[in-house]
Amino acid sequence: QVQLVESGGGLVQSGGSLRLSCTTSKFPLDEYAVVWSRQVPGKEREGVSCINNRDDTTYYSDSVKGRFTTSMDAAKNTVYLQMTGLKPEDTAIYSCATDIICAWTVIAGRGVVLPSSQIGPWGQGTQVTVAS
Repeated sequence: QVQLVESGGGLVQSGGSLRLSCTTSKFPLDEYAVVWSRQVPGKEREGVSCINNRDDTTYYSDSVKGRFTTSMDAAKNTVYLQMTGLKPEDTAIYSCATDIICAWTVIAGRGVVLPSSQIGPWGQGTQVTVAS
């Protein structure tokens, strides 16, 4: 299986914006769902967003809903994660992966994007640091 490649991370002040990119040269992403997740060292990976490229439906975890937007540029074979209103708690390594379907569920009263059991390998990730 092929890892996707992420880019666009960096250091930003609280309230700032960043746009992350996720791409591959190996296959067309529009045949898959693409999940963005984030992970802080020592903590569990958290699903952030999912785009089903077959019908352009999108899903977001409650922690980012209204602030983050995922989209795809088929011509560039790239999926984006536009992040606005960044908070220090958004600091993490952000990674993307292909999936067969987007799934969203409620855990402990909060909506979360839930990668399936057939999620592809996560990319190396890109670091996002939000300074307070």
